[in-house]
Amino acid sequence: MPYTLRTFLHSVQTATWNECLYHQCMDRKQTSIREQTRSVVRSLLARTAVELFAAQGYDNTTLEEVAAAAGVSRRTLFNYFPSKEDLALGGLSEQGELIAQRFAQRPADEDCWASLRAAFQVIEEIETTPEHRLELVTLLFDNESLRAGHAEKQARWQDLLAPLIEPRLPDSEHRALQARAIAAAAITCLQAANQEWARLGGRVDLFGLYDTAVHAIRRPA
Repeated sequence: MPYTLRTFLHSVQTATWNECLYHQCMDRKQTSIREQTRSVVRSLLARTAVELFAAQGYDNTTLEEVAAAAGVSRRTLFNYFPSKEDLALGGLSEQGELIAQRFAQRPADEDCWASLRAAFQVIEEIETTPEHRLELVTLLFDNESLRAGHAEKQARWQDLLAPLIEPRLPDSEHRALQARAIAAAAITCLQAANQEWARLGGRVDLFGLYDTAVHAIRRPA
């Protein structure tokens, strides 16, 4: 059954604000209550949309149907998501910011690849069910326009990570290039692992697949 705003309002009545916002807003302690609430609503709208996309097909689902399933008007839906594609992909931007934050918190002398692996695990910490995650990943890779949008947003991840990687590398005139190459390669490995994870029906460990992908490009010649 899709999550709706009514579901959220009921949860607020039956749980404390701290509990609800902790589980639904990925522990954004520094934001205001209004911003946290907006994040919860965005999450519920996006989840409703993905469930409909998975059930009916992305191209066959209208924004009016998403709004109706969520119990809001189309105008309210547009206040949170300017397009249908953003409904499916909006969470990727937030994930990229969280990944960059996690990387920045890792020890400065840690191997870049180890820090990237730890940072990427933010993805598995976001509260959702395995079934919902599988629906989303399958949706992203099965639709051509969403694949393109997904690649564009992950290019933004590279922009966020490369400047954090660069200071950890040996000083050279090509250090910025090397940092971007490492960020791009790690993101590509994560994408390949996600595709394989979805192909296998989510029955295997995602980061075991990621490790296999990384090993393939890092092993000595």
